[in-house]
Amino acid sequence: MTRLELRDVRKSFGALEVLAGVSLDVGAGEFVSILGPSGAGKSTLFQLLTGALKGEGSMRFDGAPLDDHGARFAFMPQRDALMPWRRVIDNATLGLEVQGLSRRAARQRVAPLFAGFGLAGFERAWPAELSGGMRQRAALLRTVVQQRDMLLLDEPFGALDALTRAAMQRWLETMWQGNRWTALLITHDVREAVLLSDRIYVLSARPARVVSEVAVPLPRPRTESAALAREAAAIEAGILDTLLGQPIPISRSSDGELK
Repeated sequence: MTRLELRDVRKSFGALEVLAGVSLDVGAGEFVSILGPSGAGKSTLFQLLTGALKGEGSMRFDGAPLDDHGARFAFMPQRDALMPWRRVIDNATLGLEVQGLSRRAARQRVAPLFAGFGLAGFERAWPAELSGGMRQRAALLRTVVQQRDMLLLDEPFGALDALTRAAMQRWLETMWQGNRWTALLITHDVREAVLLSDRIYVLSARPARVVSEVAVPLPRPRTESAALAREAAAIEAGILDTLLGQPIPISRSSDGELK
């Protein structure tokens, strides 16, 4: 069943055209990624989905026009955005409290999930006491506990070092298998997209269009077997060929200088 359906979605900022007719689908329980050159408009697409921006084209969810953006999506930004003055459990409850749940009730809902997210024993810790990977797990816990219809993940591991990022990718793949969240991921990391995704949409340089839709038929769990690594490498190579064939977008600063 298709949950999210975008057709000919467009967005411009004045004379700058960012999205030039993006169409994609995400099915129920499917993990889909969006890859594209830097500045192609991937984050702009998420802003349209969450209602932070208005654009043109058709956006439908479960067959109906997407009007209740806030009720449909749980959004995880690039940075963990944990509030340093709130303990980890109270950061995890923040979205529930915004929805109107009392802090006590929100803590009761969140507390049983800490073990599954590798955070048992750190409920009362401050964010500064956590490692980068633990902070990202806390941010994802805060996102999924809201029980929205779909997760929007905007480069959630982009700020981590390579080793931590690889560990977090494998952890997320395991968590997704256990929960089958409907998820849409933005990433610059081709290997990450292949590891996590059922399908990948590759965008052109700005103004963005979908130039390729890539199925990832690799079996799960995606372990480190030699045969699986060869299949994954072949998919990655094809995606890289597509991405490297895209021109680099050029923009101008306010004084007219090229950058």
